[in-house]
Amino acid sequence: MSGIMLSLLSAKPSYLGPTSVEYLVVAGGGGGAYQDQEAGGGGGAGGFRTGTLSVSGGTSYTVTVGAGGAGATVSGNNGSNGSNSVFSSITSDGGGGGAKKNTNGLNGGSGGGSGGTNTGALTGGSATSGQGNAGGNSSAVYGAGGGGGAGAAGSAGGTAPSGYGGNGGNGSASSISGTSVTYAGGGAGSGDYGGTGGTGGGGNAGGYYDSANASSGTANTGGGGGGQSRSSNPSGSGGSGIVIIRYADSFPAAASTTGSPTITVTGGYRIYKWTGSGSITF
Repeated sequence: MSGIMLSLLSAKPSYLGPTSVEYLVVAGGGGGAYQDQEAGGGGGAGGFRTGTLSVSGGTSYTVTVGAGGAGATVSGNNGSNGSNSVFSSITSDGGGGGAKKNTNGLNGGSGGGSGGTNTGALTGGSATSGQGNAGGNSSAVYGAGGGGGAGAAGSAGGTAPSGYGGNGGNGSASSISGTSVTYAGGGAGSGDYGGTGGTGGGGNAGGYYDSANASSGTANTGGGGGGQSRSSNPSGSGGSGIVIIRYADSFPAAASTTGSPTITVTGGYRIYKWTGSGSITF
């Protein structure tokens, strides 16, 4: 009898937490290119992934929130790619940077827009399958392509002499936070007249004749930065990413978290939102 009692006392309690969680993982957007008096491509949006992942008790799951790529500050430079975001085994790729003159867009979660050209047609950067869309093409000196977004490809730049920048591709909406929010819009390409950033945080482009300044992708949406063509004005940087998970509130709170996530309980879910890197243990 005493052996049975000892066994019961030493038995580990059963795990009562969730066995799976829903996730949204958005990477940092790409920065826009800067090409003085000609046309710089818009940055592609950060990769956008949603789904369900199995979890278990006592395991620490890593969270990494990717930074947005820097916009070009000197004429004749590409924008930088955004950084990856990660939740456990799920990785979203950083958005591709926008391209300078006579250069194809950079590849990424969504592809960056191509630069203006005087050597022949150029192509926007390609996207990671299941994460986004390609950047816009260009066939004109004064019209660069827009960056791709999670919901649509970037638009192509217009033709000279009144060339316009291509618009950024629109993002995709998610309600995982309890409210519908659109993420991962592409940054616009520049030209004589700058294009418009895609919904979901994509930055507008700076045009040469309209005297507009390029804008950056919105923080924590993974939006791409706008390209620039006006003298002495830098292009836009990509917006940082975000990681959100949720599970039914019938399960207890996580055993521990790091990285100071915002924690809410609403609509029947426990929701954890990171805007900086950290971890969670159930």
